[in-house]
Parts: sequence; structure tokens; C-alpha cells
Amino acid sequence: MSQRIGIGYDIHRLTEDRKLFLGGIEIPYTLGLYGHSDADVLLHAICDALLGAISAGDIGENFPDTDPKYHNVSSVELLDSVMKMMSGSGYRIANVDTVLIAEEPLIFPFKKKIQANVASLLKINESCVSIKAKTNEGLDAVGKKEGIVAYAVVLLTKED
Repeated sequence: MSQRIGIGYDIHRLTEDRKLFLGGIEIPYTLGLYGHSDADVLLHAICDALLGAISAGDIGENFPDTDPKYHNVSSVELLDSVMKMMSGSGYRIANVDTVLIAEEPLIFPFKKKIQANVASLLKINESCVSIKAKTNEGLDAVGKKEGIVAYAVVLLTKED
């Protein structure tokens, strides 16, 4: 059996007049994330981790913000495309470990719902998905409530 690990990272600025999506779930909040797509930092980090694990570039290379077809696209669609690329490589997801970093909104009340949705999108058991939520203790732009960050690590396996 061969295994591969991928790591992903994303950050987006909070802004008015946008909905907030994290892990494909709309989170009730007064601000949303600024981006060419729906700016779901968690799904973007997972996409980058998956793409890295199969050596297929990153989310910006595969879904450039210069391409109008990705304007306001749901990150669920981007993840679906990445999943097809991963499946085509013969790998499957063993587990995903993520960290969301935000001062606001409080992520804890939504963790289980995000976990269930991410597991469903990745077609794996919920026990194979970890969603951790942290703050930046008031430090840097995230700590000043200007944005949200996500990290993701994935382990892929393939039968030899």
C-alpha cells in the first residue's frame, strides 16, 4: 500500500454583503469571506491538501480567479472536481485533519455540522474527519477579526 500526505492552507478577508460558508455550510454571521468564489477557506484548504497529495498543483492553478466561470462558484463544486482528480489517480482518503482559526464567529456550535458535511462531501466516515476551531488570541489580522484562516492535512492511500 502506498500513502501520500498533503497539506493545505487558505486565508480570506471578512467583508460585508457576503454569506459566510465554512465546510460547505452557511454560517449565520454579519460578514462573509471575500473571494472570487464563495471563499470557503476550509474547503479551499482541503482542496489544496488533496491536490498536493497527488502532486496536481494548487487551487489557484486549477481554478484561477482570472477565469469568469469560477466567479461566485460554490467551493463544493471545486472540491468535487478535485475529488474526481484524486479518484482518477487511484488514491482514496484515509483521514482529514483541519484547523479553522477565527475570532468571530464562534465555530464551536457548528463543528459537528461542518464535520458531517465535509465527511459527506469527501465520501468518508465522519470519524475520519477532524474539525478543530481556534482563535488567534487577538493577535494579527485574524485576531483583529479581519479574516479567517484554515489549515488541512490529508492522508491518502492506494493499494499497490
